[in-house]
Amino acid sequence: MDPTKYLDALVNADSKIIDQLYDKELPKVTRFVLQNNGGQQDAEDIFQKALLQLTTRYVAEPFEIKSSFEAYLFTVCKNLWRRELNSKKPRVTNATHLEPVYDPEDLALSAMEQKRWDLFKACFELLSENCKAVLQLFFNKVSYADIVSRLGYNSETVARQRVFKCKAKLTELVKKDRDFKALKEL
Repeated sequence: MDPTKYLDALVNADSKIIDQLYDKELPKVTRFVLQNNGGQQDAEDIFQKALLQLTTRYVAEPFEIKSSFEAYLFTVCKNLWRRELNSKKPRVTNATHLEPVYDPEDLALSAMEQKRWDLFKACFELLSENCKAVLQLFFNKVSYADIVSRLGYNSETVARQRVFKCKAKLTELVKKDRDFKALKEL
């Protein structure tokens, strides 16, 4: 299939094609993550993030994939997992006690982070009750199996699709907010 058709299917939340991607591509990503110090839940999360990232990028600025979509998706998943592993590397820290220093720049960054958080919360409140419930569970690292049982979905695939659609809706709400551009640029 033409890579653009996959991207259009993601943007339009085409369940049939998204199911096919999960069935065909998730096992490959799972094997890679399991071979590289990860677990099943990690693989599912990375796959979900990759789909959301591709969708968000394509909506913001359509692009062309010159290889197969499957190869491109796998590469995105590998890169996301490597970044995840790098962020978990142990860091050497200095054990000496440091006195807090007043820094106006830190204060400004803290204020900016608070404004971003407030924007996120405001947009989150605009979601349907079902989206709020599924995203709260997802953000709290509840497994897809538990989401299925708690919210009464038919399968984990349905739960994944619901999470994907709700995250996409939340992203759309944030990007449409008049404060988003100003907060993004700072």
